[in-house]
Amino acid sequence: MSVEAASVSPWLTSSLIFLGAAVVVVPLSKALGLGSIIGYLAAGLLIGPFGLGLVSDPQTILHFAEFGVVLMLFLVGLELEPRRLWSMRRPIFGWGSVQLFGSAALMTGVAVALGVDWRLALVASLGLADSSTATGLGIAQERNLLGTSSGRSMLSVMLLQDVAVIPILALLPLLAVGAVQQQGGGWLAGAQALGAVVAIVLGGRLLLRPLLRWIARSRTPEIFTAASLLLVVGVAALMQWVGLSMALGAFLGGVLLAESEYKRELETDLEPFKGLLLGLFFIAIGMSIDFDVVAAQPLVVAAIVAGFLTLKTLVLVAMAYAVPVPARERPTYVVLLAQGGEVGFVVFQTAAGTGVIDAASSSLLVAAIAISMLLTPLALIATDRWTAARAAREARTPRMKEIDEPQDAPVIVAGFGRYGQIVTRLLVANGIQPTVLELDADAIDVLRRFGFTVYYGDATRLDLLRTAGAEKAKVLVVAIDDVEQSLKVVDLAREHFPHLKVVARARNVQHWYELRERGVQHAEREILDSSLQTARSVLELMGWEPHRARTLAMRFRKHNVDQLEEMLPHRKDQAKVISMAKAGRQQLEELFAQDRADREERRREGWGE
Repeated sequence: MSVEAASVSPWLTSSLIFLGAAVVVVPLSKALGLGSIIGYLAAGLLIGPFGLGLVSDPQTILHFAEFGVVLMLFLVGLELEPRRLWSMRRPIFGWGSVQLFGSAALMTGVAVALGVDWRLALVASLGLADSSTATGLGIAQERNLLGTSSGRSMLSVMLLQDVAVIPILALLPLLAVGAVQQQGGGWLAGAQALGAVVAIVLGGRLLLRPLLRWIARSRTPEIFTAASLLLVVGVAALMQWVGLSMALGAFLGGVLLAESEYKRELETDLEPFKGLLLGLFFIAIGMSIDFDVVAAQPLVVAAIVAGFLTLKTLVLVAMAYAVPVPARERPTYVVLLAQGGEVGFVVFQTAAGTGVIDAASSSLLVAAIAISMLLTPLALIATDRWTAARAAREARTPRMKEIDEPQDAPVIVAGFGRYGQIVTRLLVANGIQPTVLELDADAIDVLRRFGFTVYYGDATRLDLLRTAGAEKAKVLVVAIDDVEQSLKVVDLAREHFPHLKVVARARNVQHWYELRERGVQHAEREILDSSLQTARSVLELMGWEPHRARTLAMRFRKHNVDQLEEMLPHRKDQAKVISMAKAGRQQLEELFAQDRADREERRREGWGE
């Protein structure tokens, strides 16, 4: 260490350096839109030998890296319950295998054709074929993609990558064995390693649950957590003893715990530490990048990055069409899966430790993955801009024919998403056939296959509203989910079709205020009634009579709407709004308290409810 203090122990100094760097750099990285993983890598670069030099001992770097790898693989294994894998077996082992092994085979072939040793080419390709699970799924969740076809495909690919780390790590010592096979003991060591894996899996399945059950009877949560970690450390030590990676043992320990009935308790105990423990791993990786090697061969690093991103992109584009992934989600899908990932760090660190590849090659490959992860946020920004420009061009040149025949329905529904569909179905069921406008061409194709009559058109355009029959219609239902677009439609209707009665969907209270200020008398908050219905169900389950629960819910609704009407003139006066909200809550509580007292009085007098 270059930072020394006589009164502070080395481990405490190391902790201060690591935690201080993370606390400073990671929030800055998040603020810049680069994500937490890039922040951890940058923190490692900052405090490492090629930054401020606060940590300069290679052995210290190695120990921290190993510790981070073990913890990361344990947590990955803990999340991969075999039943979950089995239910998703076809997309996982189908498309996941296509991505991982297809990309690895393509990269290996190109590398060998360029004269690279086949062992180095294979190890490099298997590591570079992985994608960042933390980055990919995090961004997919932020963009609400996990429930889409692209999100499910992405999850399947990443699960296969996490599972494939087992055979990949097991393969590394065998490759190292092959290099010294002439000495005679290699294949025996490989057989011992395979036997250890089998013994751990079988022994764990037979002994783990009784052991955890016995420990759980002590009713001491910290001992349960300690015993689980002891299992991980013990399995990791055994794997290292037979010549395999500690990370592989940790992964197996996590999978064994994932099969137990105590998985949720363990996840709850470790979840607060998960991000920080993974952060330690990324910091160690950032410190371990040998910039002397990178600076000595910058063109080689650039070629590796450009090469593996290009080859993976070719495979992913073909997959995106075959899965299939919707056209507007394909760019994000490809960018998130094309980057390198955490398992690549594990593979290269382990491969260097077992002697399959040299330290210089490992540093080049680790640097290539780190650079690809650094480029991913920039690539997403460029992709978003390209997608937005393409969408704008498509909006100017519609994919399907716009509504062009004048309509005369008494009701116009603008927006046919979840909200608009329910409104329209109820109207149709009662003999009212509205004119429905929707701007999403893909949604219209699906809806028409289900028998709905939906016209393609932008309700914010005055000419299309005229064509839809706004001059003759009686009611305009604004069910558009975009707040600005919704208000624009309302403004058009109030200005050009003042006779129309507008019924509008309000996404939130602020949207409701905007609608009411525009004179919309029938503005309905989209989650109010569903939330009250949920509350009614809870009251009934707690013993309230159904009619009583309904009365209380309706009373709450009336009070809430009346309160908003009272607050409307003062909505820009925050202090006044807060004061009125507090008074309203107190008034509601007093109203319900008086109601309960009246009910008790009637019950005592024999009047019942």
